[in-house]
Amino acid sequence: QGQLVESGGGSVQPGGSLRLSCAVSMSSDSINNRAWYRQAPGKQRELVASMASGGDTSYADSVKGRFTISRDDAKNTVYLHMHSLKPEDTAVYYCHVDQLYAGNKNYYWGQGTQVTVSS
Repeated sequence: QGQLVESGGGSVQPGGSLRLSCAVSMSSDSINNRAWYRQAPGKQRELVASMASGGDTSYADSVKGRFTISRDDAKNTVYLHMHSLKPEDTAVYYCHVDQLYAGNKNYYWGQGTQVTVSS
């Protein structure tokens, strides 16, 4: 059973930066995709950024040019680097991975970390 543990959320002023981390317990070799989602109060969860196993990345239009997803396989960690933060980026951010292991596809979510952007 895999586990994702997020950290790095907090409060920041508009224009500030944060880095979210997601420690992944399963082997990076078994992971197909890594992603960050967010959910603001009263809104549906939305995909923010994703990275395929080969390294290709994609981003929501609202964060392009400001957010970067990266990974460190040696540390089994996925990161979301967030710059030029705006109040509308305020949300709970969730790490997500999908894994192919022993012929089964498994999906895992982190517990979420709060990001608040406010002056």
